[in-house]
Amino acid sequence: MSLRNERGRKELMRDISEILRKEVRGLEGVVSVVDVEVSHDNSFAKVYYSVLGSNEQVEKDKEIIEKYTGKVRYEVGKRIRLRVTPEIKFIYSDGLEQGSRVLDLIDKISRGEIK
Repeated sequence: MSLRNERGRKELMRDISEILRKEVRGLEGVVSVVDVEVSHDNSFAKVYYSVLGSNEQVEKDKEIIEKYTGKVRYEVGKRIRLRVTPEIKFIYSDGLEQGSRVLDLIDKISRGEIK
C-alpha cells in the first residue's frame, strides 16, 4: 500500500488517532489528528494535531505526545504493512482552538453581547 494515496493517508490519520486515544497515557485535553503529510517514499510523516483544553493541558499533552512518538511509530508499524514504517514528526496546530473561539464570538454576536 502506498500512503501517498488519499485512502492510505486517511487510514494513517485514523490509526494514529486511535493509538493516541488508546495507547498514550496521561493526555488531559481532547487530542485530534488534523492532517497527515507523507513523503513520496513513505519514509517520513508529518502529523498535524490539535488539543482542545486549557493552556496547561495543551502544554502537558504536547510533551506527552513528543515523549510517546516512538511508541506511536511502533504501533503504526504493527497496523499498517509497509516496507518501511514512516518516521513520525508531530506538529502542533491550534486550528481547533481558533475554530472554537470563532464559534464563541458568533454566539455572542447572535445574543447581542457584541455589536
